[in-house]
Amino acid sequence: MSATFTPRLTEERELLCQPLSRPDIEIVVPVYNEERVLAQSIHRLHRFLGRHLPFAWRIVIADNASSDLTPEIGQQLTDRLPDVAYLRLDQKGRGRALRAAWSRSQARVVAYMDVDLSTDLRALLPLVAPLLSGHSQLAIGSRLSRGARVTRGRKREFISRSYNRLLRLVLRARFSDAQCGFKAVRRDVVADLLLAIRDQAWFFDTELLVNAQRAGLRIHEVPVDWIEDPDSRVDIVSTALADLRGMARLVAAARPARFLAIGILSTLAYALLFALLAGVVGASAANALALTVTAIANTAANRRFTFGLWGRRGALRQFLAGGLVYVLTLGLTTGALDLLHRIDPMASRGWQLAVLILSSLAATVTRYFGYSAWAFRRRDNRSGFGAGGLGQPRPRRA
Repeated sequence: MSATFTPRLTEERELLCQPLSRPDIEIVVPVYNEERVLAQSIHRLHRFLGRHLPFAWRIVIADNASSDLTPEIGQQLTDRLPDVAYLRLDQKGRGRALRAAWSRSQARVVAYMDVDLSTDLRALLPLVAPLLSGHSQLAIGSRLSRGARVTRGRKREFISRSYNRLLRLVLRARFSDAQCGFKAVRRDVVADLLLAIRDQAWFFDTELLVNAQRAGLRIHEVPVDWIEDPDSRVDIVSTALADLRGMARLVAAARPARFLAIGILSTLAYALLFALLAGVVGASAANALALTVTAIANTAANRRFTFGLWGRRGALRQFLAGGLVYVLTLGLTTGALDLLHRIDPMASRGWQLAVLILSSLAATVTRYFGYSAWAFRRRDNRSGFGAGGLGQPRPRRA
């Protein structure tokens, strides 16, 4: 993928705009083959921002591989309008365009809106103000919040409400409208969010919000007035199928799923170690040794992959807390083993192993809540990210 900003105007005009080289707000307008409406929409947006937005701003046209006259029009707009930039990508994907533009931005807040400007622009200031003030990390326009006024067909209305209801049911989403093309994010959290997002197309929005919610970020909702674009070329069927695949992927990547996978591997390793050691040191000692080894590995794996905590910051406290959770687990399994011996002093190794596995699985539930509520609970939630953010591996620094 290649992407380059086209220089705006002349070197002299660029020099005059130096105070806006790091604007407060950068608004990205992703486009694909929008030659019919691009110029009109950008002129309209530019006039509105100049008249009504009391912050330093810039517009970025993010062109994801248009094959019509969109590139030429985008270049012309940068020549004619100050504080407008054009970004060209050679691959399609609205999410890809937003990722490229947002990752290059130096603005305090990055935002985007659809090129058809279906959302009333008067909602822009209420959208970005909570982010600039530090109240929230993300803000979204919502067509489903109380106070919103929406004009669209029954089919689109049904699909939108069904999709967002499904998000609440399957992913426990606490936001009302995932797909409204009117969002803003603070730059101090956008890099971690982009690292966690895999989708490059329409599911980008949903993944952005789900990951933000999982990281504990505050999402501000603004009811918007929205009028459907009759010329919308979104393929509803293919987009819906892609969204369902994305939802399935997020369910699989959820924290409980990762914890369960690590728990299964730990239980298998524990059973193997117990079987190898029981004949050498006895059942009780084998239980303690196997559980100690697997508990240390389990704590390290969950710290990194389930709870997204990397590096040394807080590691000692977290491992000590994890150790206390381990003691509880040891008590549950040892108690279960003692109870078996009281019932049947001659219980076979197979029965011992079965009881220990069952009690270990029961203790896994306790361990998860102990990890979540105490051992790996992030103490600083101002940005919502720990050392590694979002439960995703962060690239190591040199």
